[in-house]
Amino acid sequence: MGAQERERKVYRPLRRAGLKVIPDAVPAGTIPFVLGYGAEDVAGGFSYPYDTPKLVERLNESWYDLAVSAGLFDDRRESLLQLPQGVRSHQAIVRDGGDGDRGAPEAWTRVRLLDRWDIMGRGAQSAFLGIHAGHPGFGMPALDGSVYIRCSTGERGVDVLEVRRPDRSESVLRFLERIVAQDEPFGRHREFKKRIAAWLRER
Repeated sequence: MGAQERERKVYRPLRRAGLKVIPDAVPAGTIPFVLGYGAEDVAGGFSYPYDTPKLVERLNESWYDLAVSAGLFDDRRESLLQLPQGVRSHQAIVRDGGDGDRGAPEAWTRVRLLDRWDIMGRGAQSAFLGIHAGHPGFGMPALDGSVYIRCSTGERGVDVLEVRRPDRSESVLRFLERIVAQDEPFGRHREFKKRIAAWLRER
């Protein structure tokens, strides 16, 4: 995928949601993937059922309050965002039955939160951040790796979790080791597995 296509299909929708992409600026040594954390790693979060009045507004407000209190942003309101390396959105992956292996593997992208933003509405609807407005699906770690915030949609509502120091979590580390060791479902993403293996060796 060329730079112009990525700008049109990924970066521009993110800007409309209030996130400016800063290309090629992920800090060295950043954990390449966060999944498999346990209850002992979760330091906070919130949930809203789908029938909550003014759901998008409540989600935006609570997400921002959690992000600020947890230290997700630096002094320029920058953090990282989990995005596919291709142009297939979170919505497309869910539509195909949740088979993320059909698209390019995900990787971190540095972003800055702009003054005007709508992460849970416009972002979740069209900017690789969810299924549609009020149904988010994305992960954001702090630049220093101190916290990871995950937003996901469940059967009954939206769940947002704050995970502390995922790079030190035994559960996360074991999950990453399993990705490196197994062939499926990541077998077709050799470079993705190589990145994880390199980080595990060097941490």
